[in-house]
Amino acid sequence: MKLEESGHLAIGSQRLEYRFIGPQPDKAPTLVLLHEGLGCVGLWNDFPEKLSAATGAGVFVYSRAGYGASSPVKLPRPLGYMHDEARETLPRLLDAIGFRRGLLVGHSDGASIAAIYAGSHQDHRVGGLVLIAPHFFTEDPGIASIVEAKKAYETGDLRARLARWHADVDNAFKGWNGAWLDPEFRKWDITGFLAYIRVPMLIVQGKDDQYGTVRQIEVAQQECYCPVEVALLPGARHSPQRDAPEPTLKAISEFVERVLSESGEGSLSRHARA
Repeated sequence: MKLEESGHLAIGSQRLEYRFIGPQPDKAPTLVLLHEGLGCVGLWNDFPEKLSAATGAGVFVYSRAGYGASSPVKLPRPLGYMHDEARETLPRLLDAIGFRRGLLVGHSDGASIAAIYAGSHQDHRVGGLVLIAPHFFTEDPGIASIVEAKKAYETGDLRARLARWHADVDNAFKGWNGAWLDPEFRKWDITGFLAYIRVPMLIVQGKDDQYGTVRQIEVAQQECYCPVEVALLPGARHSPQRDAPEPTLKAISEFVERVLSESGEGSLSRHARA
């Protein structure tokens, strides 16, 4: 199928909003972007365009169910919602868009979903992972920041700001916040998937990330058998693609180029940057 620049895909009972930038999956590698826990297509801003221009790859970005202009979800979300996304929705979505080769680029919850997918699927189409501010287990500082987000949503302007991006803002926020603040979620831990990832990984994290410490990086380095590269960026918090866009783009595009070069696609990315 030829992907339009924007639209919706039917994946099971879900209707998922998407955007596509650059060459089609049958013409070039594709970078599939998986957003954060309060993200959506629109909240990537112009990062997909910049990433496509820097790498020569197509970039597919979509809003998971419950976010953006995608279908809402039933609340409360199950505590294994990231596992469900990685095991049920993402494989069907990759098939639906005609994904042939490329990388998964995930941010926060999206990074966790990408790690679960790569650690549970031997998908030879996926040549590498870019994990931006990933969570592999819960940490007290992160939970405290999520408590603060709830206060800001209920008494501050966070709800109004998010309502610009989500058709059902309560569905988006409460689905994420409610799961993370459930006492049982303290047991959430996906480090067991790391040893089964067989492709190179880049972790990009802000030095001042309020939702995760460098312990997330250290655990990946300890548990992974695959190569793990790290870009720890000063002056950035949980969203380095917004807080430090140039060094984030540079780190990701250089990693993508190396991965594509190893698979014989390097000339494409060099041409795009010329």
